[in-house]
Amino acid sequence: MILAETPRRKLVSQLVTWGHWFALQNIVLAIIIAAIYILNSPAPFTAIGNLYLFTNWVSHIGFLTFFAFVILILPLCYLLSNAKAVKIISSIVSALGLALLAFDALLYNKYGVHLSFNSAVLIRDEAQTVMSDFGWQQWGFLALLFIVWFLFQLVVANALWQRVKRLQKKKLGLPISSFFVACFVISHGLHVWADAKLYQPIVKQDNMFPLSYPATAKTLMSRYSLLDLEDYQQRKALQFDQTISGINYPATPVYCAVQNDQKVLLLGVIDEEINGSIPGISTMSQHYGLQSSLPSSIKTVLYGLPELYHSALSSYEPILLSLPASMGLNISVYSEEKIAPKVDKYTQNWDEFKNNVRQLQSNLAIGFVSTEGLSQLLTTEVQNNYQILITHLGQTDTLPSQLFSNININKKMSSHEDLAPTILNLLGCSANTNAYSTGSDLTSDNKRRYIVSTQGSKVLLLTDKQRIEIMNNGNVRIFDLSTNEEVFTPVDTGLLSQGIKRLSSFSAKSAR
Repeated sequence: MILAETPRRKLVSQLVTWGHWFALQNIVLAIIIAAIYILNSPAPFTAIGNLYLFTNWVSHIGFLTFFAFVILILPLCYLLSNAKAVKIISSIVSALGLALLAFDALLYNKYGVHLSFNSAVLIRDEAQTVMSDFGWQQWGFLALLFIVWFLFQLVVANALWQRVKRLQKKKLGLPISSFFVACFVISHGLHVWADAKLYQPIVKQDNMFPLSYPATAKTLMSRYSLLDLEDYQQRKALQFDQTISGINYPATPVYCAVQNDQKVLLLGVIDEEINGSIPGISTMSQHYGLQSSLPSSIKTVLYGLPELYHSALSSYEPILLSLPASMGLNISVYSEEKIAPKVDKYTQNWDEFKNNVRQLQSNLAIGFVSTEGLSQLLTTEVQNNYQILITHLGQTDTLPSQLFSNININKKMSSHEDLAPTILNLLGCSANTNAYSTGSDLTSDNKRRYIVSTQGSKVLLLTDKQRIEIMNNGNVRIFDLSTNEEVFTPVDTGLLSQGIKRLSSFSAKSAR
């Protein structure tokens, strides 16, 4: 019996050992490159969310790279008897694979999609646009960049080959593989739990990495009757991602004419509620200010959108102001506190604002004033010449607020989101309100069944009888609108899904 290894068997053994160490260094490089996905995605902000992020990042990218090694490189160690050829081919494959991962990460960063057949059209159009501007210098730079990257892989491959005998003696395979397996089990276990609970800090990471298909509660827990599928499907249908990475404002271009002879005055009272009635102005009892703070209420009035979008709106002018101003109308805005950078050019001090209103010089005047300032503005001449809307902005819960007006209102319920569409309609603009607001014109005969908005992390939907609160994990609580007591009645998932779809219509994600 011959106990010694043959030269061929010895070479294969060395190549396989070298291949595993070569795969490990590429796993480390791939994990570093995949950090681009994390840096350009919203942070989880919870300990469990960060634990899942780390374990999923390491295990998914690690196993993805190792799988590519098993499919593309490991067979070469058995099929080719030339170590030099194995190293060169492996370096080319690794350089191409990591370059593809980097390209996918940049694509995700810019467009929020991964390389796939669905994104092929987007990639083709973008490539044609970029390549049309490329000269030989740019192509030469890209070729040089890839050559440098390939040479780096080749240097690492040769360095590992020279040390392969020492590496064969190291017993690090079990600890390293155990670490990746532990990360894999933890990440998928956490995702099963998060999917059952619809826990947003984890669930919203589903599309972060390429070729990611984490285990779900539906496929695993329901098999063993550990999950109520009917309840799960209902909560998943109502799940709403509060994270807005961008906004389409307006959702579609707004084109309309305005009437230069129209005058509209909107006043938001920021301190105490208005006691009693205002002579010559009617009161609407079911008006709601659903925002969580006074600054949020002011932005909702100007932009016609819930506070969900306020942070993304900082670089946009309100359509309520920019459209009439572009038509030559005189715009006046007053507020003691700074509203938004894009509103500054319309703001005036108190004396200037008051004089413009009382002397009937403004076509559109919007003031966020105290009750004392309100009394100074509402002269008989102002009431006779302006179409007036007055609301109280100090209410920050879900109880009815106040709305006073001298115009004909055709709605039983209203909210702050409705004020911008109503004002533009009063100025003569007949554009589709869905293009710039989640509200509707209060003077039109719109058969709207509900009011929908956001308050903090909650989605609020109000009907004529109920207030429905949807948490960010899809859980629903229902309250009687008249008594404010919680009731336990069947949920109209169709209505809630319709409301959530309306809320999401301005998110940049919905346009992808």
